[in-house]
Amino acid sequence: MSEHQEQPAERPDGDQATHQAPGLPAATVFDALGAEYERAFAGSAAHHASLDRLLEHLAPGSRVLDVGSGTGVPTARRLAGAGHRVVGVDVSPVMTALAARQVPDAEFRCGDIRELPWADGEFDAVCVYFSLLQMSRGEQSGLLGRLARAVKPGGRLAVATVPVDVADVSAVFMGQPVVVSSFGEEEFASVVAGAGFAVEERHSVLFTPDHPAGAPEPHLFLHGRRI
Repeated sequence: MSEHQEQPAERPDGDQATHQAPGLPAATVFDALGAEYERAFAGSAAHHASLDRLLEHLAPGSRVLDVGSGTGVPTARRLAGAGHRVVGVDVSPVMTALAARQVPDAEFRCGDIRELPWADGEFDAVCVYFSLLQMSRGEQSGLLGRLARAVKPGGRLAVATVPVDVADVSAVFMGQPVVVSSFGEEEFASVVAGAGFAVEERHSVLFTPDHPAGAPEPHLFLHGRRI
């Protein structure tokens, strides 16, 4: 997750980047991982705490967009269980099918969030939990700006990433070759603010996925309000 170098770079989860192997498309990666990803990450206490904070700010029956909804657990399940109208979008057909079975009270669409049209102010809130990392930095900034327009003024944002200052680096994630980009903590907060959200809260933790290849990695959770 930094520009390509001659020697392997360290991933934030401790795995070495593998510059010799091209990254697989996100849909291919998460089709292969399926429920394994949920087992590795859904138990994050910080993720659940972030959802708790978001739920505190939502009016009853809010319409929420879940970007990179995965298997629907924990995000869509928590939100739908609280009575909110959830629209989940994921590029992986396998993940989308799992989510539809696991969270029948939510709506799930299989597609690339960068290509789907949204009306201005269509949602009361948007969640973006770790779904930006396989996009370039420019794509991440552009998407956050589009998502801001899709949220009503005063609406909420919950976003999480791995806050490391890197761009277009090949790495191995849970056995899958990927190309990843991210920002350092301060720069990511600035990108979110520049997209049109007032950043009101941030929380950083070190999380170890429940997976044989799991190693501690930094996680950053931001909460904001659409300006």
